[in-house]
Amino acid sequence: MKRTITATVNNSSGVLNRITGLFARRQFNIESITVGVTENPETSRMTFVVNVDSQRGLDQVVKQLNKQIDVLKVRDISDETIVARELALIKIMSTPQNRSEIETLARPFRASIVDVGPDSMTIQVTGDHQKVEALIDLLRPYGLRELARTGATALKRSTKKQSDVQYSFIQ
Repeated sequence: MKRTITATVNNSSGVLNRITGLFARRQFNIESITVGVTENPETSRMTFVVNVDSQRGLDQVVKQLNKQIDVLKVRDISDETIVARELALIKIMSTPQNRSEIETLARPFRASIVDVGPDSMTIQVTGDHQKVEALIDLLRPYGLRELARTGATALKRSTKKQSDVQYSFIQ
């Protein structure tokens, strides 16, 4: 089963290595990992997407992660309502004749063309895993030259219902 784990950690060298080592010792395959500084420059947020065989094994890893000195908070957010996004840069072969066709394919995905060369284009797409995969599949017939993508990064959705939010407008 695929699980999404987030960890807030001290922003110091070696933390990523120690944490990924815990996953490796448990023989969990890390499908994707993203790491970045949070709103506090002293902490980083790690998002792991892992394949696990059992909930029991995952619970053990979460417990071990929580014991690490540099780990401030660990959460399995797989069963929560989350916002998750990936980024992909897709370089495909293109000619001046088919560029408008490729642009038309990219438009419904809200993808943008970030580079154009004499015989290639680079397209940037952001979205959930299925959206990124769907665009890659559509562009594959043009010839993929290079593909670089991030792993998923995720946040728990706000829990307030729209009807609970009060609005005030400045007149």
